[in-house]
Amino acid sequence: MTTPIIVWLRRDLRLADQPAFRAAASKGPVIPVYVLDDEGAKHRRMGAASRWWLHHSLASLAADLRAAGSRLILRRGKSEEVLAALAAETGAREVHGLHHVEPWWRNAERAVGKGLDLTLHHGLYLAPPGSVLTGGGTPFKIYTPFWRALQERMPPAPPLPAPKLTAPDAWPTSDKLEDWQLLPTRPDWAGGLRAEWTPGEGGAAERLETFTRRAARYAERRNLPAMLGTSRLSPHLHFGEVSPAQVWHALAGAGGSVATFLGELGWRDYAANVIHQFPDYGARSYKEEYDRLAWRTGPEAEADLAAWQQGRTGYPIVDAGMRELWATGWMHNRVRMIVASFLIKHLLIDWRRGEEWFWDTLVDADYGQNAVNWQWSAGSGVDANMFVRIMAPLTQSPKFDAAGYIRQWVPELAKLGDAEIHDPGLLRPRGYPAKLVEHTLGRARALAAHAKLKAV
Repeated sequence: MTTPIIVWLRRDLRLADQPAFRAAASKGPVIPVYVLDDEGAKHRRMGAASRWWLHHSLASLAADLRAAGSRLILRRGKSEEVLAALAAETGAREVHGLHHVEPWWRNAERAVGKGLDLTLHHGLYLAPPGSVLTGGGTPFKIYTPFWRALQERMPPAPPLPAPKLTAPDAWPTSDKLEDWQLLPTRPDWAGGLRAEWTPGEGGAAERLETFTRRAARYAERRNLPAMLGTSRLSPHLHFGEVSPAQVWHALAGAGGSVATFLGELGWRDYAANVIHQFPDYGARSYKEEYDRLAWRTGPEAEADLAAWQQGRTGYPIVDAGMRELWATGWMHNRVRMIVASFLIKHLLIDWRRGEEWFWDTLVDADYGQNAVNWQWSAGSGVDANMFVRIMAPLTQSPKFDAAGYIRQWVPELAKLGDAEIHDPGLLRPRGYPAKLVEHTLGRARALAAHAKLKAV
C-alpha cells in the first residue's frame, strides 16, 4: 500500500502551475481536499457572492480532477481537526498546500502544522508576501518603491502544466457540494452572476485569452466604465483558478500599454504585503486618528447607507456602480473609487461599513485588496489618498464618458441626453431619487469633520 499525500486547497483551485499539486504528485498518490472552514475565519466568514463563486469553482475543479483520474474530497469544519481526521483515516503523513496571507489562514496553517507534516509552497502572488524588502531589510509600506523592487525580480518563473495524478488505493468519504448550501435559493439573486461569469480553471483561461487580445489598449480604456476595457480576471485570481505567473507570461508579449496592467497585478502583491505586515488592516485604520473621526451614525446615516447599497443616492454614476455590483457581483475599477469616496466623504460613513458591503457582494472580495483600497479612499491607510481630496461624482461621470454605463444600470434615466444624464437636475424622472446630499454640502461637512479631527 502506497502512502497518500494530502493536498489542502483553499484559494488555489487549479491544477496547472499549482506547486502543492506538483510536489505531492512527485511523492505518491494524491488526495485533494477542500475544507470549508467557517469556524477558523470567524468574523471573516466568506460573503454570499464569494460563496456562490466557490460552489461553481469547486464543481469545476471536481470535474477536472475526475478527468485526470482523481477526485475532490469535501469536508467541513476547523481545518486542523478535519485534516488530522483525514490523515488518520487514510494513513497520510504529509500535507501540501499554498501559503495564504489572510490572518485566519495563517492561524490555521500554524494549527495544522502542529499535528501534521505540513509543507507550504508559494503560488498565489508574483513574489512571496514579505519577501520584497527595502535596502535596509524591512518590508515596504509605499507602493511605488515596492513595485520598483518587485519588478527587479520579474519575470516570474514560467508556469508549469498540470501534473499527472495518481489515485490512492482507497478514497475517503466526501461531503456533497449541494449539502453545503452555498447557493442562494430564497430568493435566488444570482441570475446576473450566472450570466456574467464562468468560475473555474477553464473559465479563467478563456477570460485570460480574451483579455490578451485587447490588453495593448488597456491604459486608454481601463477608466471608461461603458467600455469593455478591464480584464475581469480579479475573481479568477482571487480563487486561484489562474496564477499571477500565468497572467504575466500570457501578457508579456502583448505590447502597447500592458505595463499598466502589470503594475496593477503588482498592486495585488502590494496589498498582500500590507496585510502580511498588518493583519488587522481590514478592521482598524492604519492612521489611528481616523478611528476618532466623527463618522455619522444613527437612523439617518443608516438610511443613507441603505440608499447607497441599493443604488438610490441620486448620483447616477454612483447608483450605476452599486446596481452593477448587486446584479453581477463586480464593479468597474474607476467606479469603485467613486462610490467609495462618496460613502466616506459625501455621506461621512465609516469606511468599514463599505468594506463590509463589498466583502459580502463582490465575487472578487479579497481581504487584502478590499481593505487596502478602502483605506486608500478614506485617507487612513499606510499609502493612501488624502482625505481632503474629494472626488466629485458629477465631474467624474462625464470625464470618463459614463453615459452608456448609466443607461445600462439606471434605466430610469435612459431617455436623457448625454449632457443631462450625469446630473438630471430638474429633468429627474419620476421614480428616480433626489440627491441624498448636495455635493457642496457633503464636501463641506467632510472637510469640517476632518479639520476637527486634526485640531484634536
